[in-house]
Amino acid sequence: MTEPSSPALPRHVAIIMDGNGRWAKGRGLPRLAGHEAGARAVKLITTHARKLGLKALTLYAFSQQNWGRPAPEVEGLMKLLGHYITAERAEILDNDIRFSTIGDLSKLPRNLQDAIAELKQASAGNRGMDFCIALSYGGREELLRAAQAMAAACVAGDLTPDAIDEAEVNKHLYTSHLPPLDLLIRTSGELRISNFMLWQCAYAELVFTPVCWPDFAEGDLDDAIARFCGRERRFGLTPDQISK
Repeated sequence: MTEPSSPALPRHVAIIMDGNGRWAKGRGLPRLAGHEAGARAVKLITTHARKLGLKALTLYAFSQQNWGRPAPEVEGLMKLLGHYITAERAEILDNDIRFSTIGDLSKLPRNLQDAIAELKQASAGNRGMDFCIALSYGGREELLRAAQAMAAACVAGDLTPDAIDEAEVNKHLYTSHLPPLDLLIRTSGELRISNFMLWQCAYAELVFTPVCWPDFAEGDLDDAIARFCGRERRFGLTPDQISK
Protein backbone atom coordinates (compact mmCIF):
# COMPACT_ATOMS: atom_id res chain seq x y z
CA MET A 1 0.00 0.00 0.00
CA THR A 2 1.33 3.45 -0.95
CA GLU A 3 1.02 6.14 1.69
CA PRO A 4 -0.28 9.34 0.05
CA SER A 5 1.90 12.41 0.50
CA SER A 6 0.31 15.57 1.83
CA PRO A 7 1.24 17.95 -1.05
CA ALA A 8 -0.55 15.71 -3.57
CA LEU A 9 -3.66 15.06 -1.50
CA PRO A 10 -7.03 15.79 -3.08
CA ARG A 11 -8.69 18.78 -1.50
CA HIS A 12 -12.17 17.32 -1.51
CA VAL A 13 -13.05 13.62 -1.45
CA ALA A 14 -16.62 12.35 -1.81
CA ILE A 15 -17.71 8.78 -1.22
CA ILE A 16 -20.83 6.97 -2.39
CA MET A 17 -21.23 4.61 0.55
CA ASP A 18 -22.72 1.59 -1.20
CA GLY A 19 -23.13 -2.06 -0.21
CA ASN A 20 -24.61 -1.97 3.29
CA GLY A 21 -27.55 -4.16 2.28
CA ARG A 22 -25.41 -6.68 0.39
CA TRP A 23 -22.96 -6.82 3.28
CA ALA A 24 -25.82 -7.69 5.65
CA LYS A 25 -27.44 -10.17 3.27
CA GLY A 26 -24.17 -12.02 2.84
CA ARG A 27 -24.08 -12.55 6.60
CA GLY A 28 -27.72 -13.50 6.99
CA LEU A 29 -28.49 -10.23 8.79
CA PRO A 30 -31.30 -7.69 8.30
CA ARG A 31 -30.52 -4.71 6.07
CA LEU A 32 -30.52 -2.33 9.04
CA ALA A 33 -27.60 -4.27 10.53
CA GLY A 34 -25.66 -3.36 7.41
CA HIS A 35 -26.49 0.31 7.90
CA GLU A 36 -25.37 0.10 11.52
CA ALA A 37 -22.06 -1.41 10.41
CA GLY A 38 -21.82 1.32 7.81
CA ALA A 39 -22.19 3.97 10.52
CA ARG A 40 -19.11 2.56 12.24
CA ALA A 41 -17.23 2.88 8.95
CA VAL A 42 -18.29 6.53 8.75
CA LYS A 43 -16.61 7.23 12.09
CA LEU A 44 -13.47 5.35 11.06
CA ILE A 45 -13.08 7.06 7.68
CA THR A 46 -13.92 10.53 8.95
CA THR A 47 -11.26 10.23 11.65
CA HIS A 48 -8.70 8.96 9.14
CA ALA A 49 -9.50 11.70 6.63
CA ARG A 50 -8.88 14.30 9.33
CA LYS A 51 -5.53 12.70 10.20
CA LEU A 52 -4.49 12.63 6.54
CA GLY A 53 -5.15 16.34 6.25
CA LEU A 54 -8.01 16.35 3.75
CA LYS A 55 -9.72 19.72 3.45
CA ALA A 56 -13.19 18.28 2.83
CA LEU A 57 -14.97 14.94 2.97
CA THR A 58 -18.52 14.41 1.69
CA LEU A 59 -20.41 11.17 2.29
CA TYR A 60 -23.53 10.22 0.32
CA ALA A 61 -25.82 8.88 3.04
CA PHE A 62 -29.37 9.15 1.68
CA SER A 63 -30.63 10.11 -1.76
CA GLN A 64 -33.89 11.70 -2.87
CA GLN A 65 -34.77 8.35 -4.45
CA ASN A 66 -34.11 6.46 -1.18
CA TRP A 67 -37.43 7.79 0.16
CA GLY A 68 -39.02 5.09 -1.99
CA ARG A 69 -37.47 2.29 0.10
CA PRO A 70 -39.60 0.28 2.56
CA ALA A 71 -40.86 2.49 5.38
CA PRO A 72 -39.26 0.45 8.21
CA GLU A 73 -35.84 0.76 6.55
CA VAL A 74 -36.21 4.52 6.05
CA GLU A 75 -37.35 4.96 9.66
CA GLY A 76 -34.39 2.93 10.87
CA LEU A 77 -31.99 5.02 8.80
CA MET A 78 -33.40 8.26 10.19
CA LYS A 79 -32.97 6.99 13.77
CA LEU A 80 -29.44 5.85 12.96
CA LEU A 81 -28.56 9.27 11.53
CA GLY A 82 -29.94 10.99 14.60
CA HIS A 83 -27.95 8.74 16.90
CA TYR A 84 -24.77 9.34 14.89
CA ILE A 85 -25.08 13.12 15.03
CA THR A 86 -25.68 13.04 18.78
CA ALA A 87 -22.94 10.50 19.53
CA GLU A 88 -20.30 12.17 17.35
CA ARG A 89 -21.01 15.77 18.32
CA ALA A 90 -18.14 16.04 20.80
CA GLU A 91 -15.71 14.29 18.45
CA ILE A 92 -16.56 16.71 15.64
CA LEU A 93 -16.19 19.79 17.82
CA ASP A 94 -13.03 18.61 19.58
CA ASN A 95 -11.28 17.94 16.25
CA ASP A 96 -12.00 21.34 14.68
CA ILE A 97 -14.34 19.83 12.07
CA ARG A 98 -17.02 21.95 10.42
CA PHE A 99 -20.18 19.90 9.90
CA SER A 100 -22.59 20.57 7.03
CA THR A 101 -25.15 18.84 4.85
CA ILE A 102 -26.26 19.02 1.23
CA GLY A 103 -29.75 18.12 0.06
CA ASP A 104 -33.38 18.90 0.81
CA LEU A 105 -33.75 18.45 4.57
CA SER A 106 -37.43 19.40 4.66
CA LYS A 107 -38.55 15.75 4.51
CA LEU A 108 -36.42 14.67 7.47
CA PRO A 109 -38.01 14.17 10.90
CA ARG A 110 -38.17 17.44 12.83
CA ASN A 111 -35.94 16.22 15.66
CA LEU A 112 -33.27 15.21 13.12
CA GLN A 113 -33.52 18.59 11.39
CA ASP A 114 -33.04 20.30 14.76
CA ALA A 115 -30.02 18.16 15.67
CA ILE A 116 -28.42 18.89 12.31
CA ALA A 117 -29.05 22.62 12.62
CA GLU A 118 -27.58 22.71 16.13
CA LEU A 119 -24.39 20.89 15.12
CA LYS A 120 -23.96 23.10 12.04
CA GLN A 121 -24.18 26.18 14.22
CA ALA A 122 -21.91 24.81 16.94
CA SER A 123 -19.19 23.82 14.44
CA ALA A 124 -19.51 26.80 12.07
CA GLY A 125 -16.24 28.36 13.20
CA ASN A 126 -14.15 25.19 12.86
CA ARG A 127 -11.55 25.06 10.10
CA GLY A 128 -9.69 21.75 10.49
CA MET A 129 -11.80 19.86 7.93
CA ASP A 130 -15.18 20.20 6.28
CA PHE A 131 -17.30 17.11 6.89
CA CYS A 132 -20.45 17.06 4.80
CA ILE A 133 -23.25 14.50 4.67
CA ALA A 134 -25.51 14.31 1.60
CA LEU A 135 -29.05 13.74 2.90
CA SER A 136 -32.17 13.59 0.76
CA TYR A 137 -29.82 14.68 -2.02
CA GLY A 138 -30.01 14.35 -5.78
CA GLY A 139 -27.70 15.85 -8.40
CA ARG A 140 -30.48 16.58 -10.90
CA GLU A 141 -32.60 18.06 -8.15
CA GLU A 142 -29.69 20.27 -7.07
CA LEU A 143 -29.23 21.61 -10.62
CA LEU A 144 -32.97 22.20 -10.98
CA ARG A 145 -33.00 24.10 -7.68
CA ALA A 146 -30.06 26.25 -8.85
CA ALA A 147 -31.73 26.97 -12.20
CA GLN A 148 -34.95 28.01 -10.48
CA ALA A 149 -33.07 30.31 -8.10
CA MET A 150 -31.20 32.00 -10.97
CA ALA A 151 -34.40 32.33 -13.01
CA ALA A 152 -36.11 33.98 -10.03
CA ALA A 153 -33.16 36.37 -9.64
CA CYS A 154 -33.45 37.29 -13.33
CA VAL A 155 -37.19 37.97 -12.98
CA ALA A 156 -36.49 40.13 -9.92
CA GLY A 157 -33.91 42.12 -11.86
CA ASP A 158 -31.02 41.03 -9.63
CA LEU A 159 -29.36 38.94 -12.35
CA THR A 160 -29.22 38.93 -16.15
CA PRO A 161 -28.99 35.79 -18.32
CA ASP A 162 -25.67 36.99 -19.76
CA ALA A 163 -24.21 37.12 -16.25
CA ILE A 164 -24.85 33.43 -15.63
CA ASP A 165 -21.49 31.66 -15.84
CA GLU A 166 -19.84 28.73 -14.04
CA ALA A 167 -19.10 30.87 -11.00
CA GLU A 168 -22.73 31.96 -10.77
CA VAL A 169 -23.96 28.36 -11.01
CA ASN A 170 -21.49 27.31 -8.32
CA LYS A 171 -22.86 30.01 -6.02
CA HIS A 172 -26.32 28.42 -6.22
CA LEU A 173 -25.26 24.83 -5.58
CA TYR A 174 -25.49 23.12 -2.20
CA THR A 175 -21.70 22.68 -2.32
CA SER A 176 -20.83 26.37 -2.67
CA HIS A 177 -19.12 26.28 0.75
CA LEU A 178 -16.83 23.37 -0.19
CA PRO A 179 -13.62 23.12 -2.27
CA PRO A 180 -13.94 21.74 -5.82
CA LEU A 181 -14.42 17.98 -5.88
CA ASP A 182 -11.17 16.19 -6.73
CA LEU A 183 -11.90 12.53 -6.03
CA LEU A 184 -15.10 10.50 -6.04
CA ILE A 185 -15.01 6.98 -4.58
CA ARG A 186 -17.80 4.41 -4.88
CA THR A 187 -17.77 1.23 -2.85
CA SER A 188 -19.34 -2.21 -3.51
CA GLY A 189 -18.29 -2.59 -7.15
CA GLU A 190 -21.10 -0.64 -8.83
CA LEU A 191 -19.86 1.42 -11.80
CA ARG A 192 -22.11 4.47 -11.81
CA ILE A 193 -22.48 7.74 -9.92
CA SER A 194 -26.23 7.44 -9.19
CA ASN A 195 -27.31 11.08 -9.50
CA PHE A 196 -24.54 12.28 -7.17
CA MET A 197 -22.75 15.61 -7.65
CA LEU A 198 -23.35 15.70 -11.40
CA TRP A 199 -21.95 19.21 -11.87
CA GLN A 200 -19.11 18.72 -9.40
CA CYS A 201 -17.94 15.45 -10.99
CA ALA A 202 -17.07 17.12 -14.32
CA TYR A 203 -13.31 16.89 -13.72
CA ALA A 204 -13.16 14.73 -10.60
CA GLU A 205 -11.15 11.53 -10.65
CA LEU A 206 -13.30 8.44 -10.15
CA VAL A 207 -12.27 5.36 -8.17
CA PHE A 208 -14.48 2.27 -7.90
CA THR A 209 -13.74 -0.44 -5.36
CA PRO A 210 -15.43 -3.83 -4.85
CA VAL A 211 -15.24 -3.40 -1.06
CA CYS A 212 -18.67 -2.95 0.54
CA TRP A 213 -18.94 0.17 2.66
CA PRO A 214 -19.00 -1.55 6.11
CA ASP A 215 -15.63 -3.15 5.26
CA PHE A 216 -14.09 0.04 3.83
CA ALA A 217 -11.15 0.88 6.11
CA GLU A 218 -8.23 3.30 6.38
CA GLY A 219 -6.11 1.34 3.92
CA ASP A 220 -8.86 1.43 1.30
CA LEU A 221 -9.01 5.23 1.53
CA ASP A 222 -5.22 5.40 1.33
CA ASP A 223 -5.23 3.22 -1.79
CA ALA A 224 -7.89 5.36 -3.48
CA ILE A 225 -5.89 8.50 -2.74
CA ALA A 226 -2.71 6.83 -4.01
CA ARG A 227 -4.53 6.05 -7.28
CA PHE A 228 -5.60 9.69 -7.46
CA CYS A 229 -2.04 10.86 -6.89
CA GLY A 230 -0.78 8.60 -9.68
CA ARG A 231 -3.02 10.15 -12.33
CA GLU A 232 -2.30 13.13 -14.56
CA ARG A 233 -5.08 15.69 -14.35
CA ARG A 234 -5.04 17.79 -17.53
CA PHE A 235 -8.40 19.62 -17.50
CA GLY A 236 -8.52 19.62 -21.31
CA LEU A 237 -4.87 20.57 -21.85
CA THR A 238 -2.16 18.46 -23.48
CA PRO A 239 0.50 16.60 -21.51
CA ASP A 240 3.15 19.00 -22.87
CA GLN A 241 1.22 21.98 -21.59
CA ILE A 242 0.91 20.40 -18.18
CA SER A 243 4.63 19.61 -18.01
CA LYS A 244 5.46 23.24 -18.74
